[in-house]
Amino acid sequence: MSPFFAELGQTVAERWQALNFSPGSFPTLARLALEERPPSEHVDLTELLHEFLSDDSQPSQSQSGFGQPELVVFEHPRFYIQLLFWLDGTTDIHQHTFSGAFHVLEGSSIHTEFAFLEPEPVSAHLQVGRLERLKTQLLEKGETVEIVSGKGFIHSLFHLETPSITVVVRTHTDPSSSPQFTYLPPHLAVDPFQNDSLTLRRKQLLDVLETLGDPSYPTLVCEMLENLDFERGFFILQNGMVHLQASGFWDEVWSVFEAKHGRLADFVRPTLEEILRRDALVGLRSCVVEVEHRFFLALILNNLDRKDLLRFVGQRYGGDPADTVARWQAELEENYEDAAWVLQGAASILN
Repeated sequence: MSPFFAELGQTVAERWQALNFSPGSFPTLARLALEERPPSEHVDLTELLHEFLSDDSQPSQSQSGFGQPELVVFEHPRFYIQLLFWLDGTTDIHQHTFSGAFHVLEGSSIHTEFAFLEPEPVSAHLQVGRLERLKTQLLEKGETVEIVSGKGFIHSLFHLETPSITVVVRTHTDPSSSPQFTYLPPHLAVDPFQNDSLTLRRKQLLDVLETLGDPSYPTLVCEMLENLDFERGFFILQNGMVHLQASGFWDEVWSVFEAKHGRLADFVRPTLEEILRRDALVGLRSCVVEVEHRFFLALILNNLDRKDLLRFVGQRYGGDPADTVARWQAELEENYEDAAWVLQGAASILN
């Protein structure tokens, strides 16, 4: 076990016990402990990785798929410390069922916080409302941010360098903070951990029919949408949206969903359009390795207005930000086949 993280964990444990393990005190306590001895200044990453690979005396590792990978470097019955590596990571907009703080060990990220306003539960696992961006900031190496469980802290991260590494001091789980919603802007909150295996298999079967070019695909989707509830209907619609648009059946299928769900359908169409926009940007980002270009795509992904976009570019790179943006746009369009089409959706802030 890393001596640094053993000491950090012991410090957090002693201070939290002195506060009777008060849940509300943990985010600030974790942040202060990370700021007092920043891992970015005290951890030799090469040494830590070699020690982790060669020494069996490590804390128990989770089965989590979060991080690329996740390393547990300290464990306690009430909390633990993890390192999250991000090789190509863009996190969904999400909240947490735990609390604590995270620290940028290596790399940098675009960090955006949101509020979900006027929430209206449709089911236990889906809500409609209005997602509003509160602030966007550039997190550099050495910075620390508190994590509050539940809807008080909804955020996303766009990691710029490869790898980016964060240290997270976190509780295992906080009571009454479930479900851990993921947010689909501008209007939906969904529970990504909902175990609806039947809907999963139906989507997979529809994918098979799409691959085979089965002409009954749109008819089957319409029949499903006529019978399914709003939550499951949305996921079927989302799953087939691209294929239905490409094959010319989208309007017909959408009319079935709209007729069944009325006012609730008004929340869905702009959400599906935003899913397409974000997926296209993330897809382009997966091909891009230049940090400046990744930074540019992160700003566009977060739907900043032109004023804020230019402010961030000037803050990080200086010079005339408008000229820098124009150069980045030209470079992306020259080097990546789909860039012109992807960036066309951001014309209002680029020109």
